[in-house]
Amino acid sequence: MAACFSQPIPLKPKTSPKSTSFYTLKVTCSSATNQSQSAKQHLLSLISDQDRGLKTQNDPEKRATIIQAIYAMAEQGKGTVTTGNSLSATWRLLWTTEKEQLFIIEKAPLFGTKAGDVLQVIDVEKKTLNNVITFPPDRVFFVRSNIEIASSQRVNFSRFTSAVLRGKSWEIPLPPFGQGW
Repeated sequence: MAACFSQPIPLKPKTSPKSTSFYTLKVTCSSATNQSQSAKQHLLSLISDQDRGLKTQNDPEKRATIIQAIYAMAEQGKGTVTTGNSLSATWRLLWTTEKEQLFIIEKAPLFGTKAGDVLQVIDVEKKTLNNVITFPPDRVFFVRSNIEIASSQRVNFSRFTSAVLRGKSWEIPLPPFGQGW
């Protein structure tokens, strides 16, 4: 399975009958929180120069170190729920091992552009996940999929339902494929 590390970003305020805020921030002071923050900062420093994972593809040692840091973070959060409504947000991809996404990011210059933001829009309530790769100023690759909550810390996407490459005044539907977690 591909490993990804993302951070939530506020793009458009999410409105719901229960809340109009994007995030609920709970601040606690404990050594576990400090350890967790330290693990997060360590991971962010490891991926900061990896160009979303492009450089890591050819560096198995660095890749292994990053994946080990991801597992360390997961261990810190053992027992917490990471698949609740707080997962519903727009997330910016910071690093991945997912080959198709890395291929599109890497090969974008062949089409006279470069990849912009790579996003995942997750809606736990609607059970949807949309992958979005932007190509500034006005192109986007968009893949829709369905998700299911597999456990308190795992979301599976059962299948892609559609894919499209869209420009300012054109659209090319593409066959969706793949599944994962």
